[in-house]
Amino acid sequence: MLEILTRNYNYRNKSVRLYELGRVYFKRADGLADESKILSLGAYGEMDFYTLKGAVETILEELRITGVTYEAERENPSYHPGRCARVCRDGRQLGVLGQIHPAVAAAYGVEEALYAAELDFSALYAARNALPVYQPLPRFPAVTRDIAVVCKLEVTVAALEDCIRRGAKGLLKDVSLFDIYTGPGIAPDKKSVAFNLQLRADDRNLTAEEADADVGSILELLKAELDASLR
Repeated sequence: MLEILTRNYNYRNKSVRLYELGRVYFKRADGLADESKILSLGAYGEMDFYTLKGAVETILEELRITGVTYEAERENPSYHPGRCARVCRDGRQLGVLGQIHPAVAAAYGVEEALYAAELDFSALYAARNALPVYQPLPRFPAVTRDIAVVCKLEVTVAALEDCIRRGAKGLLKDVSLFDIYTGPGIAPDKKSVAFNLQLRADDRNLTAEEADADVGSILELLKAELDASLR
């Protein structure tokens, strides 16, 4: 994938996004090769870590793969140590995504930031959930709340999302990241992370008090476990 991206690098000042599904070959100790089928995504231009992560999440959603976590990866020499994550489910690694290490990009004569994801197709196939069953549309509307919490720089978005889901009291249906901010107004060793929360009851209309109570429970757990406070 990196070679394909660099072959397209002449199209400067444009956004290039490519994918490829094919086999890679890794030498084993017995002299033979592991022939893994890898789904690779690559991009440069109008791309950053979270946009790439969103593309990976879309693939996982379409394949009905749930319960995925993103764990910081700092040992892979091909990737930037601070902008790389392993894609995992139930302790098994499904792939890796992030920014190609600047030194690796430079070795190919590329000055612009390159982003890539490598997903093990066999692992993805094995991780699929059962075929979807028809679910009627919700009878009652959702209540949305936006929260922005200030936490230490090293706290990952995945850790915050996990804490949010566990802190809810049964009304949270979805949580999505929409902003990460550092700069004026935020301490140098901290960041502000903002999420949109969708809350809904299956049997009634939610009151503002019920939604606020669920959000309050979430904020309490964020503070207790990650020292993340409402901005």
